[in-house]
Amino acid sequence: MDHTVKKTTRPPYGLLAVLMVGAFITFLNNTLLNVALPSIMTDLHVNTATVQWLSTVFMLVSGIMIPTTAFLIQKYSVRHLFLAAMGLFTIGTIIGGIAHIFPLLLAARVVQAAGAAIMMPVLMNVMLVSFPIEKRGTAMGVFGLIIMFAPAIGPTLSGWIVEHYSWRMLFMFIAPISLLIFLIGFFLLKDKKEKVDIRLDLLSVVLSSLGFGGLLYGFSSAGNAGWGSPQVYLSLMIGVITLTLFILRQSKLEEPMLSFAVFKFPSFTLASIIIMILNMALFSGFLMLPIYAQAIRGISPMDTGLMLLPGAVLNAFLSPITGRLFDKYGGRVLAVIGLTITTVATYFFSQLTFETSYTSLIVLHALRMLGMALIFMPVSTNGLNELPTRFYPHGTAMNNTLNQVSGAIGTALLVTIMTIRTESASVRLLTEAAGQQTAGVQQHIAMQAMLEGINFAFLVATFITAGALVLSFFMKRATQAEDKSGRPSATESRAKLAEN
Repeated sequence: MDHTVKKTTRPPYGLLAVLMVGAFITFLNNTLLNVALPSIMTDLHVNTATVQWLSTVFMLVSGIMIPTTAFLIQKYSVRHLFLAAMGLFTIGTIIGGIAHIFPLLLAARVVQAAGAAIMMPVLMNVMLVSFPIEKRGTAMGVFGLIIMFAPAIGPTLSGWIVEHYSWRMLFMFIAPISLLIFLIGFFLLKDKKEKVDIRLDLLSVVLSSLGFGGLLYGFSSAGNAGWGSPQVYLSLMIGVITLTLFILRQSKLEEPMLSFAVFKFPSFTLASIIIMILNMALFSGFLMLPIYAQAIRGISPMDTGLMLLPGAVLNAFLSPITGRLFDKYGGRVLAVIGLTITTVATYFFSQLTFETSYTSLIVLHALRMLGMALIFMPVSTNGLNELPTRFYPHGTAMNNTLNQVSGAIGTALLVTIMTIRTESASVRLLTEAAGQQTAGVQQHIAMQAMLEGINFAFLVATFITAGALVLSFFMKRATQAEDKSGRPSATESRAKLAEN
């Protein structure tokens, strides 16, 4: 009997391998395009505000699509969802490679994002169902390696390709690989799923799209348009109102599209709050550091990518190690240590000068990413561990949605803080230099003001991470809550998945 149980509950490693390769390509795409934006501006004759939509629309579509994945995971098999995700992503990539006008390139990013948004929740759900709680940390650590390493090499790879070839090669390079992965999945994935009698509530889809889409668009636009712009505050108002209606509707549906009942579980709620806070602060490094390096220090885009690479690679390769440590020691000790390191490193970034060495920037960023490696997967996995099996699709969808929203909020907040501080510092410095305002002095004042703005944004981020550090002391090692619904247990689900 024991032998049978071991055999039937063996994780489906072949299925996971195919999913992870597909996820790697879609995650790689997230950061590939950033370095190429100036080249696209020149080639397609668009300005900065317009070209930024290639990044913004990817986030918007993801934020709108991800809440529906809880329903999709329950309704369709992994095979169908994987093929749909990779098929959409491949089509979008091919269109992007041949796009000769900006609207067509933007449409390609929309199609790409639709595929990418499905991939991550599906993979996370399969991993949660496939591994018992005591081994889940190690499994999620390997997953962390995939999602961290792909974006880590993106800017450097993109910088090299753009330097030697056209930006279109970023799409042409990915297209045959994604097509090959689609074909591998088509022939290798054979999992089946019993017919599930649930229907997608169209009103929930509309409310979710307007709610999350409105919030994401509003916060994403605030950095450029300003908080007083109608497109910002009207988008935020629509987002808040429709999201409230969406939440109320989900509480009344017997089969909600996205169940907010996951927040009844304390460990999941605490983990969500910590990750959201950390996501907001995380963008201070990803956003402010390249601005400092290129605009103030004159470091080239390629060298900026290389500067960020060691920290990103360190973060990626530490993920499996932190996964094993999580299985052994739990999430709280890792979160406390990681948040302490991150808070200290973020504070040192608030002390940047015109003379801060390139090596110091690499070391500080690597130290910050070391802290991040100890936080994200352990904290989120600890929260998901408390959920009953039937809530896994909703928990993973909720996590990914909140990541998108908190990232947009963090970006808008820190850009606004940096802009306001830069403007006030500029006025002060110009007043102090009255009568000496030559072209050289004005340029130096502009740089000095921007430096003060960046440092102040990092200082605010320091206090944000310190808040997450305080919350981490309240974490407890989560155990799976009892499922009183009569649905299959996690063990039964794993056995079924392995059999298929």
